[in-house]
Order: sequence, then structure tokens, then C-alpha cells
Amino acid sequence: MQTLLDVILPVFLVISFGYVAVWRGFFPVAGVDGVMRFAQGFAVPCLLFQAISKLDLSSTFDLRLLASFYAGATICFFLGAVGARFLFKRDWEDCIAIAFCCLFSNAVLLGLPISERAYGANNISGNYMIIALHSPFCYGLGITVMEFVRNRGQSGLTLAKSVTRAMFNNPLVIAILAGFAVNLLGITIPSVLDDAVSLVVRAALPAALFALGGVLIQYKPEGDLKAIAMVCIIGLLIHPAIVWSMGTALSVPTDLFRSGVLTAAMAPGFNAYIFANMYGRGRRVAASSVLIATVTSIFTVWIWLMILG
Repeated sequence: MQTLLDVILPVFLVISFGYVAVWRGFFPVAGVDGVMRFAQGFAVPCLLFQAISKLDLSSTFDLRLLASFYAGATICFFLGAVGARFLFKRDWEDCIAIAFCCLFSNAVLLGLPISERAYGANNISGNYMIIALHSPFCYGLGITVMEFVRNRGQSGLTLAKSVTRAMFNNPLVIAILAGFAVNLLGITIPSVLDDAVSLVVRAALPAALFALGGVLIQYKPEGDLKAIAMVCIIGLLIHPAIVWSMGTALSVPTDLFRSGVLTAAMAPGFNAYIFANMYGRGRRVAASSVLIATVTSIFTVWIWLMILG
């Protein structure tokens, strides 16, 4: 329990600083919007670019781990969409934004440190396998389905153009693709440029979390508590349970199995709110789900750690 508090509590406190700063009038709402634009359009893309450009992609990827994790994520995405539509009568655009919250686990900010503390730095290669594909897969699925919903009834060519335009106008996707290009082509980034990117990267997570706290003032969870509860149940319980079942059936090696289950058990990442904010849909549910699920995960991750042994 102490390990989880050491990892999760600082994240919660930064979000709380943003919330209190706006609530008490120390920081303006317009300022929060500016910080959010900086985080979403510049700092987080730099973080993704640098992380992917420096990942060791030469290590062997275990397809059994990736299949169990991403099959579970996909199932949870569609469970979230169907649940939001038929249980809570949300329109389809809102449903996809809510479903993205069920899809996107916080693999970096929570998954890595918790796995490392639990099993050691030499036993978390599975985390890096998942992280290498996490943003491309999740954004690819989310954007494709959202554009399909927004452009339903149009021709296949028009839909393909809409999806392509949305993908390549998204700074997060561009940063991910650029990171893979630099990595695979073996391009060496000049040290002065890498140092400059590193300066921006250091601001990414604090700025994003602080802005999320300020955003919560604007999107209180009134009337959305059932939808938020659904996101928590799917993300914190159903996803890791699916990974556990499939990983067991596929005989995923123990270290990779633990990494997969624990990563699946993480609360929705900040990118869940970024996706909702990008389309202006389901922002209140997304913002509140990130906060509430992060706090709830203190207890659910503790349970998964005991189950994994």
C-alpha cells in the first residue's frame, strides 16, 4: 500500500494544485486553457517523440503479450461505447470519447513505476513492449472510429480522407510517427536539439496534470457519476481480467504476464482527456474519470498485486 501511495499520491497532489488554484482564483480559467494547449500541442508530443525515438525496438516483441493486452483494450473500448450508448443514452460522439477512457491505460506515469517497484527494473521489458505501441494503437483506433461516427453515411473514400486528415493533423500522432522514423532510420539528433526537447519534456507531465486539475472546475461530474463508474469498472477490473485470462491461455511468460496485467489495471491516462478535448466531446466524464480512477486504483492495483503474487 505504501508503494502505491508513494507513486500515485504525487500525481493526485499535482492535479489538486491545479484544481485549488483555479477554485480559489489564484490562476485564471483562461490560463488553464493556455496551459492545456501547451501540454496537448507541444509538451506531450515532445515527450512521445523523445520516448519512442530512444526505445530499444530491436528487442524481441512477444506477440502473445501484445495480443492479450490489445485484444483486451479493444474489447473494453467497444464495451465502453456500447455501455455509454445503451445504458446512458449518450450520442455516438460522446460514446467514443467515453470509450477511449476505457481503452487508454496510464502505461507510463503509473504502469512503469509501479511495475518497477513491484518486480524490479530488470523485469519490466513487457511494459516497454506495450508502451512502444500504446499511443499509436489507441489513437489509431479512437480516431478511426470517431471519424467513422462523425462521417457516417458518406462514401468510403470520403471517410478514408477524414480519418487520414484527422490522424495527420494530430500533433500527438505526428510526434509518434516521427519518433518511430528517427528510431528505425537510426537518425542521430544533435545534442543541442535533444537538450532543447528535453527541457520541454520536463514540463509535459506537470503541466498536463496541473491543467487537468483546473479543467475539473469546469467539468464537475454532476449527472455523470454512473458513466464514470462504468469507466472505472471496465478500466480497473475488466481489462486486467481479460489480459489475465488470455495471457494464461496463451502461456505468456511470467514477467511479461505480470507487466501486461498490471499495465491493464492502471487508471485512464491523461491522453483520455486529451482525446475528449480534441473533439470537444465527453470532456466532463474524461476529466473526472482520470481523477477518480487514479484514486480508486490505489486499492484495485493493490488487489491485483496480491493476486499476481
